[in-house]
Amino acid sequence: MRAPEFWQEKDYTAKFAVRVLAPLGWAYGAITAWKAANAKPYRPNAKVVCIGNLTVGGTGKTPIAIAIARAIAERNKRAVILTRGYGGKMRGPGFIDATHDSAEEVGDEALLLSAAAPVIVSRDRAAGAKLADNERADVIVMDDGHQNFSLAKDLSIVVVDAETGFGSGAIVPAGPLREAIAPGLARADAVVLAGDGTPALPGFKGSVLRARLVPVDVFRLAGQRVLAFAGIGRPEKFFATLRAMGAEIIEARAYADHHEYTASEFARLRAKAQAGDATLMTTEKDYVRLTPAERQEVRFLPVRAAFEAPQSLEALLDRVCPRTP
Repeated sequence: MRAPEFWQEKDYTAKFAVRVLAPLGWAYGAITAWKAANAKPYRPNAKVVCIGNLTVGGTGKTPIAIAIARAIAERNKRAVILTRGYGGKMRGPGFIDATHDSAEEVGDEALLLSAAAPVIVSRDRAAGAKLADNERADVIVMDDGHQNFSLAKDLSIVVVDAETGFGSGAIVPAGPLREAIAPGLARADAVVLAGDGTPALPGFKGSVLRARLVPVDVFRLAGQRVLAFAGIGRPEKFFATLRAMGAEIIEARAYADHHEYTASEFARLRAKAQAGDATLMTTEKDYVRLTPAERQEVRFLPVRAAFEAPQSLEALLDRVCPRTP
């Protein structure tokens, strides 16, 4: 979905929309609170590190989950990433292997995560954790699981977009929140602020880390003409990054998060790029949603999560998987 503009605006129209939709948000939040209070989570043998957020849309969870999975592997621990496989048809539980190369089957995020560690796709997270135990995993990195209460968690990390924070502070559909801020933060051991800005974290007394999503300029974009397209939580951030790297954007096309590109949509993008003597450029998350043939005509901008104080992340991971000599 594309976030409604009134989630971030403060004018009269936005305030009116929030007021009208607020009762639905309260009901949504009450359901989440009830689930949290009444859950009977499964306790796997492996330790569980949960990466989540309090808002819908993109906050940088996937690159941060990848960075954490790699950091765990560097400790000589077997990390397995557990994801729902949002947007894919696979219900699981099952590992992604070489036969799973389609986002339509397993979801775009699962494909990206598979570059860092073995990935289990499972709508039933407890069933996925049991599969991880069968494979003798030391640590399960639970992707996007802060509002999923089916697994007992040893370390819960909430990722917050430092620029936008929590928007209007209202719960969907009145605002971007998946649950109320205070109880959501109360269940977190650490908060990772992604990007610039210092949003309020009411009542939170855990560890606060800061990370940035750093683009890797493998194509030397300065001076290149590109037609940019993106179907992520905040496409404008991607476009701004390309401009900051010196790319000349002849057109920027924004789509809803997890958008599935049709053949006709891609054909129009390709025709406009050719007419403007430009290269098609997208995000890695969008790239994996294209067909193999379409990927041949597109470049993507890889990004990585860089922690400002890596020692703080190491101290967090010491809680669940101390380094072995």
